[in-house]
Amino acid sequence: MQRVQPAVVNVYAAKVVQNRNPLLDDPIFRRFFGVPGQQQEQVQRSLGSGVIVDASGLVVTNVHVIEGADQVKVSLSDKREFEAEIVLKDSRSDLAVLRLKDTKEKFPALDFTNSDELMVGDVVMAIGNPFGVGQTVTHGIISALARTQVGITDYQFFIQTDAAINPGNSGGALVDMNGRLAGINTAIYSRSGGSQGIGFAIPSNMVRVVVASAKSGGKAVKRPWLGARLQAVTPEIAETLGLRSPTGALVASVVSSGPAAKAGLKSSDLITGIDGQTVDDPNAFDYRFATRPLGGTAQIDVQRGGKPLKLTVALETAPDTGRNELVVTARSPFQGAKVSTITPAVADELHLDADTEGVVITDLGGDSAAANVGFQKGDIILAVNNQKISKTGDLEKAAGERPRIWRITLVRGGQQINVTLGG
Repeated sequence: MQRVQPAVVNVYAAKVVQNRNPLLDDPIFRRFFGVPGQQQEQVQRSLGSGVIVDASGLVVTNVHVIEGADQVKVSLSDKREFEAEIVLKDSRSDLAVLRLKDTKEKFPALDFTNSDELMVGDVVMAIGNPFGVGQTVTHGIISALARTQVGITDYQFFIQTDAAINPGNSGGALVDMNGRLAGINTAIYSRSGGSQGIGFAIPSNMVRVVVASAKSGGKAVKRPWLGARLQAVTPEIAETLGLRSPTGALVASVVSSGPAAKAGLKSSDLITGIDGQTVDDPNAFDYRFATRPLGGTAQIDVQRGGKPLKLTVALETAPDTGRNELVVTARSPFQGAKVSTITPAVADELHLDADTEGVVITDLGGDSAAANVGFQKGDIILAVNNQKISKTGDLEKAAGERPRIWRITLVRGGQQINVTLGG
């Protein structure tokens, strides 16, 4: 324990927010009371935990601990403080990697354990800074593995533990009895806000993938792309397929030139395993596939028409050329929206069907015209004033035309919506 504790740190994130007084909008109030028209700034602080995973000063924490932060500080167990820069944020796994600034020393770091080898009943310890009281160690056991119905991140595959985890523990370490990192504590199930014996940690094998991307200088995590859409097996589907129990991941559609198609995967195939590990549902497959190293291959166990098959899928990233991201600046309902042409990589990130075409909103400025009109992240713009929008340049051109009426066709959550707005 003496070896482990110095590698667990506190993460302080500060964000400057404008605290606006509505009276300042009134010019008469300003004139009589001589109040300048500026907004008051207020600093919001959040507190979480983190883990040093490399002696050079790389720290892993949760994205939700540092989201929107203007400044991030890391405090070590010996009370020293360092400013930290955000190297990489991966909102899909809720993991972020920080680097301590202006340091030349070697820091104590934790080694990863192979989280696939953990078993229910193994004793584990959670280390972090609950409620900001200072570094705290709690212990418990692994209550369950492969929890996939939690709905916290894109990769729903968590270690469940009864070691006490409370607010402030987010980003802290779950360690095994050998003092190796088994997971990053990320959430609790609680009715009161305090620990009720149900905590969730992101497995170390996912953490390892994110840290490897940060070490290689990547700004985004590169993961294998299957090129197929999977769906859960319901009891009704299981009955139709003649299965004894509703498990596995059913292939709903396959992209024509993706790795799945090249491997021979077909619609209505049932995936039951990958590299010798059983797959209970699509979330379990997504996690297993996402943690495979790029460049090699994976063996996928499939049932087709009741017969078992083994397919070899290449582990390669989704094509991402032609994204052409831009922020719309022209005065229009789209002003302030960040948009991207939908490539296979974009479709994969946003959980769109792989054959989706068009332009998607990937981000919105908080007080932008696009946000005020009611656009949302993930909206797909199909047409503006009867002009088809195939790439971001088309939308930029349409936004600059300033018509008296805007007729916009978009898709949100699979539903096509027609919107008419005044110019």
